[in-house]
Amino acid sequence: MPEQLGRQLEQLGGWWATADYDVAREVLQRGVGALLCLAFLQALGQFRPLLGDRGLLPVRRFTARVRFRDAPSLFHLHYSDRLLVVVGVLGAAGGAAVVVGLPQAGPWWVTTVVLLALWAGYLSLVSVGQRFYAFGWETLLCELAFLAAWFGSPAVPVPFLLVLAARWLLFRLELGAGLIKWRGDPAWRDLTAMDHHHESQPMPGPFSWHAHHLPRWWHRTEVVGNHVTQLLVPWLLWLPQPLPSVAGGVVVVTQGWLVLTGNFAWLNWAAIVLGAAMVSDDAWRALLGGLAPDPAAGPGTAVPPGPTGYLVAVTVVVVLLAALSVRPAVNLASSHQRMNASFEPLRLVNAYGAFGSVTRRRDEVIVEGTLADEPGPDDWREYGFRGKPGDVGRRPPQVAPYHLRLDWVLWFVPLGAPAPWLPTLCRRLLEADRATLRLLRHDPFDGARPRWVRMRLFRYRYTTPEERRRSGDWWVRRELEVLVDPVDLALLSRLRRS
Repeated sequence: MPEQLGRQLEQLGGWWATADYDVAREVLQRGVGALLCLAFLQALGQFRPLLGDRGLLPVRRFTARVRFRDAPSLFHLHYSDRLLVVVGVLGAAGGAAVVVGLPQAGPWWVTTVVLLALWAGYLSLVSVGQRFYAFGWETLLCELAFLAAWFGSPAVPVPFLLVLAARWLLFRLELGAGLIKWRGDPAWRDLTAMDHHHESQPMPGPFSWHAHHLPRWWHRTEVVGNHVTQLLVPWLLWLPQPLPSVAGGVVVVTQGWLVLTGNFAWLNWAAIVLGAAMVSDDAWRALLGGLAPDPAAGPGTAVPPGPTGYLVAVTVVVVLLAALSVRPAVNLASSHQRMNASFEPLRLVNAYGAFGSVTRRRDEVIVEGTLADEPGPDDWREYGFRGKPGDVGRRPPQVAPYHLRLDWVLWFVPLGAPAPWLPTLCRRLLEADRATLRLLRHDPFDGARPRWVRMRLFRYRYTTPEERRRSGDWWVRRELEVLVDPVDLALLSRLRRS
C-alpha cells in the first residue's frame, strides 16, 4: 500500500512540484533562521528576569496551574534557569546554522528536523511566556518556522502546495490587519488614524517624530496606502504570476516604511521575509539579472518529484494545515474578528491583526526610586528604560527587530491591561536585582538598593518643531497621577502576606 501511494503521488509530477521558487525557498528559510536566532538570543537576555525562578511571572507557577495540552512546552517537564540557557544557546546556534545553509546542504529531512526542533523550542518559550510573550509576532514566528521546515532542502523540488500555504499565511497576515482596522476604529475609515499613530504607538523610533510632523495630506496618504496594501493587494496572491510577485514587492516596500517609523520587534521583518518569498525566480532574474540562480526548468515545465517519503510527509502536512485553516478563515469573515489569536495550542495556523484601535494620547509609566528614608520632592530619581520614552530630551532609539518585552508591556498598563507583576518589579528594584537592572538602560543608584520606589503616570506628546528648536527636547510631559504609591520591602512583604 505505501508503494502504491508513492507511485500515485509521483504521477503528479510537474503539478506537485515547481522549479520557479528555489530563490523563494532560500529567502524564506534563511530569513526565518535569522529571526529565530534573534528570538532565542533575546530570550537569553530577558527570559530569566521576566519568567525565570526569580522572574516577574515565574514559569513554575504557570505550569503548576496550566495543563500541558493547553500550553505545550518542554518546560512542563522541567524548568530551570540553566535549562533555559541550554534551549536559548541551542536555538540561537540552530537558527544561525539555517542562515548559513548548513542543514540545507544535506538531505531534505535534515533541514526539516532542524527547523522543527527550532519550532518546538520556540513554542516552548511562547507557551509559558504569559504576558511577556503575548504578541502577534510570537505566533507568527512559530507558524513561519513550522511551514519553512517542510520546504526541505535543494535536494528536493519546491512543492507548489507549500507555496500556496505561504501565500495563505501572508494573505491572513495582511488582510487580517486591514480588516481589523477597517472594522475597529473610525479613525481608519475617516483617514485620520496616522494623525495620532506615530506619536502614540507603543515604541516610537528615531524617525517617528519626523513622521508625525509630516503634512496632514501625507498622513491621509499613509492610511489610504495601508488600506490598498492590506485590503486589496493580498488578493493578488491568488492570481497567476507575476501578480503574486507584485503583491510580495508591495508588502516589502510598505513594511520598510514601518521599519523606518516604528519599533515592532520582528513583525515587519517577518512580513518582509514572507513578501520576498512570494517573488518567483523569473521575477528575481528580472530584478537581479545573473545574480539569481537559473533553474533547470521554468514554470509550467514538468519537474521530477522528490522522494516518496517527502511527497507523503508534505501532503499530510498540507492537509493538516488546510483543516486547521477553517477557523482562521471564518474569523476573517466575522464581524467579531479576533486579532492575533491562536485556535489550537501548537500555533500552526493563526489569526493576525494590528491596531484595531488607535490611541489618541500617550501615557507613560515612570518608575522612580530614592535612597532617602523620608524623601522630599527632589529626592526621587528616575529609572531609564532602553526603548520606551522617559527622558524628554532623549531621541527615541531604534531597537527593532530586537524585542524589549518589559518596555512593551509597560505601554499597555495605562490602557488598563492587568499587571499583577508590578509589585514583583518593585521588589526586584528594591533588592537591586542585577538581572532585572540589566533590562534597563539606566540605574540611577549604580547597583545600590533604594529605600523606596514608586510609579507615576505622565501624559506625553511630541514637541512641536518650534519647541524642539528652542529646548532640544523630543517630548513634552505632564504628571497625571501617582500610579503606585511609595513602597519599601517591608510594605511589600506585608501586602504579600495579606
